[in-house]
Amino acid sequence: MKKILSVVLILSAVFALFISCGKKTEPVAAATAAPAQAVVATAAEKAPAVVATPAAPAVSYEVTEPITIEWWHALEQQYWPLVDEIVGGFNNSNPLIKVEAKYIGNYTTLNETLVAAHAAGTGLPALSAANTPYVAEYGKGGLTENLSPYIKATGYDIDDFGAGMIAATSYEGKQVTVPFLISTQVMYYNKTMAEKEGIVIPTRIDDMEAFLAKATKKAADGTTTRWATIVPGWDQWYFETFFLNSGVKIVNDDRISTDLAGPAATALTKKFQDWVKKGYTYWASGTSASSNMRQNFIDQKAFSVIHTSSLYNTYVNLVKDFEVGMAWLPAGDTKKSEIGGSVLLIPAKNDQKTKNAAWAFLQYLIGKDVNMKWADGTGYIPTRNSVITTSEGQEFLNRKPAFKAIFDNLDEINPRIQHAGWNQLATIWRSYLDQIMIEGVEVDAQLEMMAEEINEVLEDSE
Repeated sequence: MKKILSVVLILSAVFALFISCGKKTEPVAAATAAPAQAVVATAAEKAPAVVATPAAPAVSYEVTEPITIEWWHALEQQYWPLVDEIVGGFNNSNPLIKVEAKYIGNYTTLNETLVAAHAAGTGLPALSAANTPYVAEYGKGGLTENLSPYIKATGYDIDDFGAGMIAATSYEGKQVTVPFLISTQVMYYNKTMAEKEGIVIPTRIDDMEAFLAKATKKAADGTTTRWATIVPGWDQWYFETFFLNSGVKIVNDDRISTDLAGPAATALTKKFQDWVKKGYTYWASGTSASSNMRQNFIDQKAFSVIHTSSLYNTYVNLVKDFEVGMAWLPAGDTKKSEIGGSVLLIPAKNDQKTKNAAWAFLQYLIGKDVNMKWADGTGYIPTRNSVITTSEGQEFLNRKPAFKAIFDNLDEINPRIQHAGWNQLATIWRSYLDQIMIEGVEVDAQLEMMAEEINEVLEDSE
């Protein structure tokens, strides 16, 4: 009888439990809810509940309260009035944001200062310019904010820059920087002298020898009184396209080795050394190399110089006795040039409010109207496709017809080599070429030693 009674009681309890589960949930007093809580606790002990992860809150890119931000740049003193004008225009039209522009120094100094602030995690600007070779290094090191979500959220037309410039300012598919003041390598020449003496600017590297011989002037004792051209040895960017267009892989496809000691690179290096030995050119390196080169051109001690297109205004303003021409560099199998100048970036370690203000200012700095102001006031190339094809772009070309050499070759401007070890590679390359060109050391052995050093750097950087 006791067993039967026990079974009945158990069945009654189970039946009561089913009934309670079928009812709608009603608000009850805490004391009444206690038994139900006990049941839930027992169930939880047997099968742990799955807790849903809350969705991340959507990021807002709006500026909603007053903020003062700092913009670091490398524009020298002659450009400060233009900087003040453009920054002032932004401040006047954006009451919530006050921008303070700060000149840090040249691109090397700017890089060192920015990297130090990133490492310290404090003292960072809201927005910074940077030289184009640093894009990969910054992207890999996490220094830069990924701007792709900003572009998507705000509908910014990044495609107006064209594929080459977008690729040059991205890292692993992320838009970590944007094009700012863009330039490329060119040859400035004495157009007046060229017309008077019948000197033709070479379009191919194979024609360089004849050009150099004709444009060079020597005294009776054989010393050079006028160089045909001057090669800037202080920055490999100025001469690296000669190698690239000759089929040299400065960084091989395996990303851990260089072709700079290969047959094509060795032959071209020997050519440059031969031109230096013949007095056709000199390798500009060391302190004041850039200013000395410019002065030699101004004083007509050099028929031409290889330099950046961004200095067009500077050359035209400094030269008083002749007309300055500008030409595309001589081609090899290809006639590619590389993007130069600077990009804009937002440091990743800033808070979101600062990033939002920086994004607003960044869009202004590279906007269509301001893009033409930079081009007119500096010598940098108009970068927006929509600007180049407009009447304003044509007016720019009418004012500066020498830029036709660049406009005719815009599709040939390519991204720079992107590799985390690039800056170390470039330093090693320049150092060895200085010895080859200035000291006249034997080429083959030097290039072999150089390649070994570079390969170690590339392998360690990947």
